[in-house]
Amino acid sequence: MTGTRRRRIGMVGAGWVSAYHLSAWRRQLHRAEVVAIADPSRSAIEARLTAFEVARNYAGAEAMLEAEQLDAVDICAPREFHAELVRLAAARGLDIICQKPLASSYDEAVHLLAELSGKGRLMIHENWRFRAYYRRLKAWLDEGLAGDVRQAQFEFLSSGMLADAEGRRPALVRQPFFRTQERLLVMEVMIHHLDTLRYLLGEMEVVGARLERSNRDIVAEDVACVVLRRLGDGILVTVNANLAAHGAPPVPRDHLRIFGTRGTLELQGNLLLARGAEQRRESFDLDETYQGAYDATIAHFLDSLDGKVAMETSPGDNMKTLALVEDIYRLSRFDPERNPR
Repeated sequence: MTGTRRRRIGMVGAGWVSAYHLSAWRRQLHRAEVVAIADPSRSAIEARLTAFEVARNYAGAEAMLEAEQLDAVDICAPREFHAELVRLAAARGLDIICQKPLASSYDEAVHLLAELSGKGRLMIHENWRFRAYYRRLKAWLDEGLAGDVRQAQFEFLSSGMLADAEGRRPALVRQPFFRTQERLLVMEVMIHHLDTLRYLLGEMEVVGARLERSNRDIVAEDVACVVLRRLGDGILVTVNANLAAHGAPPVPRDHLRIFGTRGTLELQGNLLLARGAEQRRESFDLDETYQGAYDATIAHFLDSLDGKVAMETSPGDNMKTLALVEDIYRLSRFDPERNPR
């Protein structure tokens, strides 16, 4: 990009997550503009055009890429299409930001990256680590508020998969595609937590994992218990996730505790606490933080393209998260037929 010309962005995918992407791009109008959007669903396109000003729309990505002069592509389509869409955009030398995960499996991502060598710049849209409370928590860790970390526990509980009085499961009402995903909780949700834990604590390996399915309305897992070990010092990090937990809210909230030699750092939903040698307390607006993570991710993508910062969620970095996901599925030996419920 030269002078003050704004980057021209093409968006692929008009599902529910695209609204957060479009809101984030709108905050970057001084340096980028979404000029076109593609999706085979006319109703999805219409929903986005009602709320956002996008000049042109297409029924497919290929048609959009053929017709438009773009600088970059934002891929918001379902994960089973990510690899194909990245190839299409990369073949035209475009810069790409692609919603997580890069591909449906670790092996598919490896093959994809081998094909892309030298074809444009690619960033994975992994926005969880860009949430304001996690950026603050990282700063507290870097300050030494916890001291030497000795243990960490992450809990992610929801009642969204429990049927209500009318037999509806709130999680499936909000995200119907959960019904048919062959890899659900770990690949779709916990992947965020694994990436965030890597960002906060460093590289890890999977020690053990167990996955279960709570109901027959879904194909894959919605309950998980995972034990991780940090490389280098061997500290243990446990992750418990359950989307069918009685007493939990339908929309889950993260609960993370990091125990160290100088203090305990704890995130309880929107509340961040430090206890020990130094006491701190900070609260965050959840809705603002949710959209803010998309805003920060898009801003980081543009900053990295402009050479202002190193790209945090580069393909190489994201592959480390995908490797953890793959190891969880491998070690758990999860078989839905053994967990019919």
